[in-house]
Amino acid sequence: MTTAKIITVFGSSRPCEGDADYDEARALGRSLGHAGMTVCSGGYGGVMEAVSRGAKESGGGTLAVTADFFAAQVNRWVDREIRVKTWEERLFELIRLADGYVACKGGTGTLVELAVVWEMMNKRVMPGKPFAVLGGFWQLILERVREVELGPHAPEAVQWSEAGTRLIHSVGTAEEAKDYLAAQLR
Repeated sequence: MTTAKIITVFGSSRPCEGDADYDEARALGRSLGHAGMTVCSGGYGGVMEAVSRGAKESGGGTLAVTADFFAAQVNRWVDREIRVKTWEERLFELIRLADGYVACKGGTGTLVELAVVWEMMNKRVMPGKPFAVLGGFWQLILERVREVELGPHAPEAVQWSEAGTRLIHSVGTAEEAKDYLAAQLR
C-alpha cells in the first residue's frame, strides 16, 4: 500500500471566493487531488481554504495544521486538523509533514514560510523535497536573493546549494505545479 504524498501549500489568507488568487489555489488543489496527493495547509481562509476545497472537490485528501495562537477556525474542507500551540510550531509542522511544497501569492506570513523552507533546503536540512512557486508573484524576490548569493562578491569558499541546481522551481499554472511535483516525487 502506498501512502499519498503530502504537499504543503502556502499562501495568503485574504482571497475570497471569486478572486483570481482564490480560483488559482482552488485549481491547484483540484490538480493535486486528481494526482492522488494530499493537500496540507494552514487550515484557515483564503488560499488555504481554496486549495483544500479544490482537493476535496477532486476526491483528494486534506490536512491542516492550525495553532492556538490564531483565533480563526479551521475551514470546512479539511479532513484532519493537527492543532499546535504557537505559530512557530505550526510553521515547522507544515514543513515537517510535507513531501513537497507550493507557494502561492501571499504576504509576510507566506514570505516567512517560503524563506524558511528555502533556507532549510539550502542548508541541506531537508534535501530532496521539491518546491514550486505558482505564478510570477515571487519571481523578483527569488531573483534578488539569487543575485546576492551568487553574485561577484560571494566568497568562493561558500557553496550555496542553489548554485548548481535551482532549489525553487517557478511554474505558471496549477497543472504545471502538479506535473513538476509528481515528476520529482516519483
